[in-house]
Amino acid sequence: MEKPNVLIIGAGGVAQVVAHKVAQWADEFGAIHMANRTQSKADAIVDSIRDKMRDGGHAAGRTITTHQLDAMDAAAVAGLIRATDTKIVINVGSPFLNMTVLQGCIDTGAAYIDTAIHEEADKICEAPPWYENYEWKRRADCEAAGVTAILGAGFDPGVVNAYARLAEDEYFDEITSIDIVDINAGSHGRYFATNFDPEINFREFTGTVYSWQGGEWRENAMFEVGREWDLPVVGKQTAYLAGHDEIHSLSARYPAADVRFWMGFGAHYINVFTVLKSLGLLSEQPVVTAEGQEVVPLKVVKAVLPDPASLASGYTGKTCIGDLVKGTRDGKPGEVFIYNVSDHAEAYAEVGSQGISYTAGVPPVAAAVLIARGEWDVKRMVNVEDMPARPFLELLGEMGLPTRVIDAEGDRPI
Repeated sequence: MEKPNVLIIGAGGVAQVVAHKVAQWADEFGAIHMANRTQSKADAIVDSIRDKMRDGGHAAGRTITTHQLDAMDAAAVAGLIRATDTKIVINVGSPFLNMTVLQGCIDTGAAYIDTAIHEEADKICEAPPWYENYEWKRRADCEAAGVTAILGAGFDPGVVNAYARLAEDEYFDEITSIDIVDINAGSHGRYFATNFDPEINFREFTGTVYSWQGGEWRENAMFEVGREWDLPVVGKQTAYLAGHDEIHSLSARYPAADVRFWMGFGAHYINVFTVLKSLGLLSEQPVVTAEGQEVVPLKVVKAVLPDPASLASGYTGKTCIGDLVKGTRDGKPGEVFIYNVSDHAEAYAEVGSQGISYTAGVPPVAAAVLIARGEWDVKRMVNVEDMPARPFLELLGEMGLPTRVIDAEGDRPI
């Protein structure tokens, strides 16, 4: 059986992890390609893979060919897919690219994988459910074209969706609540920085916090609702109710359950964030300076903050991300915590990235492997929770993201 060619779009911190992992698992694929608006950034990632191969850190994989691409142009995306005979596209560029890259896949029949919901540059926090505003409108087009589209296949969204599906498949007849908890207990040693694209990071937290509770959307302000969690390895951590991608698809699959997302923040992050927001520096709307120059404050803040990729070498500590799922089985209530712990220093040693990028970048490669093997090549648009969870989670364990579960039998691997 001929192995499918794969195209990676993007060249940021997550794309670096994706490229390294595709190289490590090159036997699952045919030719490997990587495209970015600035081709030299893709070239630098390919160089880092060659360095790992020379050092014995990676098994020898095939050459990754790089390309320049304006991924905001659907016709250009389709043209590159055809020119490279790509069968699987892993989109780990900006969420602003989702709809054009998806359209390029629909036009060519290539499978599509992304890691976050589409966003428009001039809008923040649209009305929920967010997937319904963009991606889900292309469901019929994907099915008509026989295109497999796996949405939100990062960690959160992505792996945490699979955790919910695992709870559905193996623990409960009915799920009553899903609390997703994301804790980064690591330290990058900088005064202030974000773990991924600052523009995308801040956009998540400047609007209304939506959660799905009592069969309806509930609204809160960011940092309004917090609680302490006592988690494996990272211990007691304060996390705040936040709006996030996976709530919007999980609420559709589990409408009778409460679905919430909690993210950990330290006091320093909250203080800096509050000052920036209060001054209007996190606005996505343009302003005109006294010199007559039009600028977008959020983009200016992004420009002066450290590049998230630059944090990797000095990052220490661990992450813990998991789902606390409650439900009933045979009429009896119960709960289970399904989670992963990752180490920043170990991620850097393996692929030259910090742990946040690592947890986001490994899962889309696992999804690509499952498509290449035919297990997830469903010829329609799905979110991760629509697919069987165990094959995905077991493959992730082989790739460096093992899953553990705390249930009535204790704390153990799945």
